[in-house]
Order: sequence, then structure tokens, then C-alpha cells
Amino acid sequence: MSLSEAQFHDLVDEVQERVEDVFDDSDLDLDLENSGGVLTVRFENGSQLIFSRQEPLRQLWVAARSGGFHFDYDQASGRWICDSSEEPLGELLNRVTREQAGEDIEFDEL
Repeated sequence: MSLSEAQFHDLVDEVQERVEDVFDDSDLDLDLENSGGVLTVRFENGSQLIFSRQEPLRQLWVAARSGGFHFDYDQASGRWICDSSEEPLGELLNRVTREQAGEDIEFDEL
């Protein structure tokens, strides 16, 4: 079953809020900006993570220094999964945060 437009937007809004909460609770010096459905995380060293929604594809895209990643929502697990590597969003965020900010942050259950 594919996601309706409303379900898709609700799921992206929810995951972006959860990501913001994790970063807010961390000790990292960073800036968060959520504008027009795009969440931008700017680390102290100037690198960024950008989360954007691709409505026609019903995907969440993440741009990081190491590349661009496209995530589909897996309804069975309730998680966003990378369409090329099958890596869950939380694992990717942990990895790219470590690469870009030098810190291990747990994004449990994302």
C-alpha cells in the first residue's frame, strides 16, 4: 500500500521533529533551520545535513558531505530505509554525524 500525500507529509514532519530533538539534546554546537519542509543542520565546522521531502516519489532525501541518500518509508518496520543500501535512517544519521561533526549521536529507532 502506498502512502497518501497527507500520510507522507505527517511521517516526514514527525521524523524531522525527532531528528531536531536528538540534535537539540546533544552537546554539539550547531544550527537547525526548518523552512518550507526542508530541515538544515549546520555543524560548527560549516558542513551541513539537509533533509528534504520528495513528494512525487514519497521519499525523504538526505544530503550529506558523503553524498545524497534517498529513503522510502517501510510501513512494516515503521522506519525510513535507504533505497540503495537498505540502511535505516538512524544508522545513516549516526554515521554522517560522526563523519561531519566527529561525534557519536544515537538516533534510536529512526
